[in-house]
Amino acid sequence: MPNAQRGEVWQIDFGLAAKVRPALVLTPAPADNELALVTVVLHTTALCGNQWEIAIPKPFLQKGAFHLQQIQSVSAAKLMRCCGTLTASEMTLIETALRQRLKL
Repeated sequence: MPNAQRGEVWQIDFGLAAKVRPALVLTPAPADNELALVTVVLHTTALCGNQWEIAIPKPFLQKGAFHLQQIQSVSAAKLMRCCGTLTASEMTLIETALRQRLKL
């Protein structure tokens, strides 16, 4: 099973309707006594232009944004390959917007 780390962007199989797409891993790898799930935020190229789309240009991503209205937990078995990693400052952008989105 893949060992995804927080801050990595992985290609994930979200099933037929959502297809294979990149997503940012928000949680650390699950411990042995936890469910084999990771929480991710999907990257999309179909932009709506709202405040919850966080664009972080990376050479391994198509032009688009991480969409904070598309957060979900998925089985670690659905992770296909790691595309790259966000920097600490890029993760801070996501974390700040995520706190606003979730009212934390």
